[in-house]
Amino acid sequence: MAHVVNSPDRLSIPVAGTEDTFPAHRIFCVGRNYADHAREMGHDPDREDPFFFEKHTSALMFAPAPDGANLPYPQQTSDVHHEIELVVGLSKGGNDISIENAYDHVWGYAVGLDMTRRDLQGVAKKAGRPWEVGKSFDHAGPIGMFHPIAEAGHMSEGHIRLDVNGETRQDGNLNELIWKIPEIINYLSKLFTLQAGDLIMTGTPAGVGPVKKGDVLEGHVEGLSSIRVTVT
Repeated sequence: MAHVVNSPDRLSIPVAGTEDTFPAHRIFCVGRNYADHAREMGHDPDREDPFFFEKHTSALMFAPAPDGANLPYPQQTSDVHHEIELVVGLSKGGNDISIENAYDHVWGYAVGLDMTRRDLQGVAKKAGRPWEVGKSFDHAGPIGMFHPIAEAGHMSEGHIRLDVNGETRQDGNLNELIWKIPEIINYLSKLFTLQAGDLIMTGTPAGVGPVKKGDVLEGHVEGLSSIRVTVT
């Protein structure tokens, strides 16, 4: 038995300092998970149930510093924004994962960007439609090297920053997450059967803004390998 068409392989993300790779499965993204970012987007930062959207795995683009990768300016938009995020990679899945056991399901972490066609997202919001056209497009998920939890720790705090052309645009700390990593995993596992290889983008601090052709984006999370993206 054979496949009737050839489909692209999923991206396997290299693990820092090894020849190993992390096979990406699905990408879950947490919306408005830093209070300052919720405010800048015009929303109340009070803790409410988290909400999620997904990116297609085909949106991933490996972009490790120092060389990084080129991000072609997306189609059908004139307002593309950067959002720097900590990415969690799961080693195993399940349902109803307890907060106490959540870290047992984490393989490691990487730095990622949630690139957003903000104008298309805005149209979708006003019409009450899904966000996919604004969030899940080619090259919408630049990502760096993965680091195992044994090396990186639980990543409950640490500096997170994005520079554009050498100027800091986003600057925060992981301890400012409204919903912490174990809580995110617990909540997600009540909605989905989580699986090994699933990625969770945990949210972005304030300072999101537009990019233009020629911009160089450099993303950093304390303790992890950085990423670098050039908009072309």
